[in-house]
Amino acid sequence: MIGLLLTEQEGKEMEYLIKRELEELLLDLTDPRIDNDIKDAMEIRYQILFKMLARFGSQKDCAKYIRTKKKKRLTVKKQM
Repeated sequence: MIGLLLTEQEGKEMEYLIKRELEELLLDLTDPRIDNDIKDAMEIRYQILFKMLARFGSQKDCAKYIRTKKKKRLTVKKQM
């Protein structure tokens, strides 16, 4: 674990940056053009950033970014 001391303004900036990144990930996770393997990696990143937001943001802010459990994506391989 790493400790970090921030001023109040730096904390607000960190919260803002995390929120923006979460919004981008939410948008990308709904994009059908992105491969499922990439989306799995994005989901992991989303979870990490959400945990960080929980440390900086209020419960009201965090509630906006709560995701439901992801559905298992079934990939059908084409047979040649």
